[in-house]
Amino acid sequence: MHTDIQPDTFLPLVIDAAIAAGDAALVVYEQDFAVEEKADHSPLTLADRRSHEIIASALKKTEIPVLSEEGRDIPHAERQNWPALWIVDPLDGTKEFVKKNGEFTVNIALVRADRPVLGVIFVPVTGMLYFAAEGIGAYSALRARIPAGYEENLAVLMGSADRLPLERALERPFTIMGSRSHPTPELAAYVEELKKQHPGADFISAGSSLKFCRVAEGAADIYPRMGPTMEWDTAAGQAIAEMAGAVVHDWNTEKPLAYNKPELTNPWFVVKRRVV
Repeated sequence: MHTDIQPDTFLPLVIDAAIAAGDAALVVYEQDFAVEEKADHSPLTLADRRSHEIIASALKKTEIPVLSEEGRDIPHAERQNWPALWIVDPLDGTKEFVKKNGEFTVNIALVRADRPVLGVIFVPVTGMLYFAAEGIGAYSALRARIPAGYEENLAVLMGSADRLPLERALERPFTIMGSRSHPTPELAAYVEELKKQHPGADFISAGSSLKFCRVAEGAADIYPRMGPTMEWDTAAGQAIAEMAGAVVHDWNTEKPLAYNKPELTNPWFVVKRRVV
């Protein structure tokens, strides 16, 4: 099991997998497609399955186990012995996919010692790629700007990307991100409190892991999540946000979110720029 390799060494493989998975999802997205229900009544589409197959096949080369919604029943007694694992959401924002509003993503993270050390998020509809790894920081790039042959030279990829946060994104009012498909009364009350503290503040709702990306970019100051999420919803976004200088904290303990827990549900959390 290749767990002694620097996380950024895996970036080309993971980026390629995320883009290929996103392309496969986009083929389904642009057609009429059937929607099934998962056990928790959330929608499942052919795109979920195709994306998962592509990612699982690519990550197999690393000999590091994969945890995703499809593997949620793997017992913790087995998982706790994994020195590292991939946490994958092959299609984050399935409700947004079904609504065809474009706000869905492909999320892949590498976790070691319960913390994400690499994250890749690809937005198929816009072609925007976000990536981060321990030791190199966080970046964003349009797929069209990614140079050929970057797999052999990570510096080429980083040179064609924008380091996060983006300076130009900081010239704006105080901005709060919220979930488009999962609003809660607690969130509404907290947003009102923030608006009292920051007159003229903006509230923007978005789907999937895009909310992490907006904070990482510097386009938003805070993303409070006062509702249930799963580890695969947050691992890649946490890696990107943290490596862009933001914090991702358990709402109550103010400790960073931890992964590969016995129970894969996350507590309430908040993502915020350090200046907040």
